Amino acid sequence: MIVLRSLIFNIAFYVVLMLFLIFGLPLTLASRITAIRALQAWGRTMNWLLRVICNIKVEVRGAGNIPPGPLLVAGKHQSTWETFALPVLFNDPCVVLKKQIFYIPLMGWPYGYKFRMLPVDRGAGSKALKDLIRRGKEELAAGRQIIILPEGTRRPVGAPPDYKSGTAALYTNLNVPCVTFGLNAGVFWPRHGFLRPPGTIVIEFGKTIPPGLTRKVFEAQLQDTIETISNRLVAEASKS
Repeated sequence: MIVLRSLIFNIAFYVVLMLFLIFGLPLTLASRITAIRALQAWGRTMNWLLRVICNIKVEVRGAGNIPPGPLLVAGKHQSTWETFALPVLFNDPCVVLKKQIFYIPLMGWPYGYKFRMLPVDRGAGSKALKDLIRRGKEELAAGRQIIILPEGTRRPVGAPPDYKSGTAALYTNLNVPCVTFGLNAGVFWPRHGFLRPPGTIVIEFGKTIPPGLTRKVFEAQLQDTIETISNRLVAEASKS
């Protein structure tokens, strides 16, 4: 039954995605915030399909830890789930994405540009960080929430952490709070796995790291908070 449900969901996921990309093209003529609301509607639809088809529920913990207004959001990346579920949780999300995604027809172009997401060229070194900081300041000035996944790519459950420098660079230059989160999504949506076993995806927002800390102190707090929450949630899911 899990195999059949997983197959149906995976087909539905890509069908709904293509329908959104094709029939959402008129949104490129609407305001950016209208387009963002449509993006969030797609994310809610995906969560609904997960629940109805695979019996995978979603639980959000610690939402009260998220302050209003512009901020930096950083957390664990285990699954494709984060790519559509995180924007649902914020008013005006701005996600840091690898630059190559912006070259994908009907995905990065035109939508990545319409949503004003933040591209980062991982091979451009210091120039990429400077461009990321410059654009980050512009989006924060518009009152947005910048979402970054510090490891840059999906990490399998249980893999050792591999945090990149981009999050610390943003934190030390943008002077805004950083909200942390951990999750267990990789248990139910593995990085390269086909099966979607039933259960509850939990995302938990931890403490908000205030601006003004040194880079070294920030990086230590960031990794410790994210990994502690994620490891606990994965352990909970494994017991259920």
